[in-house]
Amino acid sequence: MIAQSPFGGTGHFSSRTLLGAAAFGQTTQAETDATLELALSLGVNHVDTAASYGESELRIGSWIRRHGKAFFLATKTGERRKQAARDELHRSLERLGVDQVDLLQLHNLVDPQEWETALGPGGALEAAIAAREEGLVRFIGVTGHGVTVARMHLRALDRFAFDSVLAPFSYVLNGNAEYAADVQALRETCRTRGVAMQTIKSIVKAPWDGRPQTRSTWYEPLEDQADIDLAVHWVLGHSDVFLNTVGDIQVLPRVLAAAARFSPAPAEADLQAMVARQGMLPLFV
Repeated sequence: MIAQSPFGGTGHFSSRTLLGAAAFGQTTQAETDATLELALSLGVNHVDTAASYGESELRIGSWIRRHGKAFFLATKTGERRKQAARDELHRSLERLGVDQVDLLQLHNLVDPQEWETALGPGGALEAAIAAREEGLVRFIGVTGHGVTVARMHLRALDRFAFDSVLAPFSYVLNGNAEYAADVQALRETCRTRGVAMQTIKSIVKAPWDGRPQTRSTWYEPLEDQADIDLAVHWVLGHSDVFLNTVGDIQVLPRVLAAAARFSPAPAEADLQAMVARQGMLPLFV
């Protein structure tokens, strides 16, 4: 079973591995149901979706209408202005079939100009705060991609008391010394302030770089179970972070299996051997 840990200061104990519902962007309802059932059977109790994830909210909403909301439910808005973000949240609530989500996240907030818009007067953050006051959301978070995201999240935490952050984190990406230092600073700030830190892109093998895309992920993922175990266990070896799964339902069960049998972090030599064997490259440079 996948262990649980306090999700920041929310009072919720979330599974260390969260179900990344980007995987449900183009799946059938039957495929979605089977994946949700597998995740729940392994102890996952936190599902992370977004308004921009294709059919994901509709698929999860169908499950909830038939089975109830048996998990912490997070979604995201990519809008930057208050009214647009409010409208998108209401669409998400309708698609999910719920009156409230546990966590609303400002999605991929990295570009400096978009950051200023979203966190400034009349921005998306005001919509999130108003929604929390209305009882439509319980907590507010921020997410992002790229090598500047950890730095931007630190700025965001100084602007507002977000309940969670989300950023890329993997063994290969951690080889970027500047990014690793930024992530370390973010982790320390999150621990000090009781902010949950979620991570993504744990099993990136390499960018597609024009090669035929054989998975629904926007990067080539690791495929071999032993390698996935190494990559997942490296992330989970950092006890203060949560790992978001993967955006492909064929690979996702392997990530869940790796998380369910997590043991202490793997040896450095094994990780280096994996990188060399697979020709792994960071997704973000």
